[in-house]
Amino acid sequence: EAIFKQRQDGLHFIHAFDDEHVMAGQGTIGLEICDDDIAPDAVIVPVGGGGLISGIAVAIKEKYPQCQVYGVEAKKCPSMKISLDAKHIIPMKTTPTLADGIAVKTVGQLTFPVIQRYVDEMVLVDEEEIAAAIMTFLETEKTLVEGAGAVPLAALEYHNLPLKGKRVVLVVSGGNTDINLLSRIIERGRIKDGR
Repeated sequence: EAIFKQRQDGLHFIHAFDDEHVMAGQGTIGLEICDDDIAPDAVIVPVGGGGLISGIAVAIKEKYPQCQVYGVEAKKCPSMKISLDAKHIIPMKTTPTLADGIAVKTVGQLTFPVIQRYVDEMVLVDEEEIAAAIMTFLETEKTLVEGAGAVPLAALEYHNLPLKGKRVVLVVSGGNTDINLLSRIIERGRIKDGR
């Protein structure tokens, strides 16, 4: 139905992540990181379909090839990790997750080979880790971050990445959190932190 309306009205479809222009636009985040001249040792980025990390990874690796680029997905929807492990794209069923902004059934045809080339490692975080990261942002930064945006901090805090004493950039994207779920997220975060 949407395709018919698109053709009928002469509209152009722009994919949310599997589009070269979208990837290039998101890559400007990587250019901004490079412009700061901080020479990061690692960059940690949320991953759904792969547009954001594709653009960022290309920009970072072209200037700082030694920089480690980590992608992070929710354990409940690890479509990129599973596809990378299989060395080809595998469609998945999505499962509800706090990181719904990165829960995609199928990763991008354009993004997948870029990620294979430029991303060093994929990390999977669970729901309690995501909730705890959201809590950390609320308490320390006074910032409301959606689950998808909190996954880089969850990976850094709970997955023993070899980054102690290193310059690390977390890409924190999105504050689209349902306020009705916020109390449950806070409760889960408190449980994860032993409070």
